Parts: sequence; structure tokens; C-alpha cells
Amino acid sequence: MAAYVIYPTDEQEKFMKAFLEALEISFVKDDEVELPKHVLQGIARGQADIEAGRFVTFEEFKKKFPVK
Repeated sequence: MAAYVIYPTDEQEKFMKAFLEALEISFVKDDEVELPKHVLQGIARGQADIEAGRFVTFEEFKKKFPVK
């Protein structure tokens, strides 16, 4: 069985719901997408690093790792 992730507009969502119901295709609407705990922790660590000045600019990064 395949799973599809779509991001419809409000108008498209109404059409998609009617379409799926008409064809008797089961579906789940998930309005709340919560990131996993380890991802949120990684984001928090990255933000703390930035606040503490532990970062390099994109220009510095390009100089350190030039594209060949």
C-alpha cells in the first residue's frame, strides 16, 4: 500500500476530501505535525550555539570548504 503526502490549499482540500470519500479511499487528516524530540533538542542546541557565538558565516564556510 502506498502513502501520499499532499499540501493542498483550502479549496483543494475540500475537493480532495470529497474525491477520496466518493471513491471510498481511507485517509487520515493530520493537522498537527510535531517534530521528534531528538530533532527539537538538536534545534535548541544549534540556537544555543548561535547565541554563544559558536558559528561561522557562509562566506567563512565557503573559504574553509571550497568547491572544486
